[in-house]
Amino acid sequence: MIVRQQGNRFVLFRQHDHALVAADFALRLKEIDRFHPSAVFAIAMHDVGWRPLDRELLWNEEEDKPYSFMDYPLEPKLPAYKAGIERVEAEDPYAGCLCSMHYASFFEGVSDPAAIRFREEELTRQERLKAGMKPEERDGLERALHLLKFCDYLSLFICLNEPGRNTFPWFREGLDYFGRKLLPFWEGTRRLRLSPNPFRQPFTVTIPYQVVNAAREPEEEGQLSIDVVC
Repeated sequence: MIVRQQGNRFVLFRQHDHALVAADFALRLKEIDRFHPSAVFAIAMHDVGWRPLDRELLWNEEEDKPYSFMDYPLEPKLPAYKAGIERVEAEDPYAGCLCSMHYASFFEGVSDPAAIRFREEELTRQERLKAGMKPEERDGLERALHLLKFCDYLSLFICLNEPGRNTFPWFREGLDYFGRKLLPFWEGTRRLRLSPNPFRQPFTVTIPYQVVNAAREPEEEGQLSIDVVC
């Protein structure tokens, strides 16, 4: 889950829903035709492993709030990561390699034995998949990974911030887009502009959410819609 706290309420977004929004951002980019066709599929599916975990809310008893993707326990999370990568690889090996690279990057320099093992296994997977690629495909992997991370962060931006605000620490100085900083500007609470603008034309993204209170009771469900303007 992606969790945004509102006082004693928690706004929840499922990870796979957020990934589909990330892919929508990718499809609208001016430069999307310069990337491998599988890159968008990788972006759309990069969090598919979260779908079983997000069917049930896991509560952090110590913090008295829902676990988010940032503090979710590794014991169930790592197998879910692996299962998601394997599912993507089975459909598209190039996309599977990108997802593997994305998740392996989370655990650079970690000391947890399970996380170290996960990263080593994913690096082995990547070498195997790269061996079956054309040279130009291998050469484009790092750039496609940057695209995945940019679209991932932009989707997280609209989930982790209250509409109309930019207070979450990750995004205050903008988002890195291939060496350029793109600054997000809200125009009201439902219109978002990036400067400089990377998109071909205006569009709208929509993501479902649910709200639970501190008593763990569901309060509402809805759709968050954001108009991206150029």
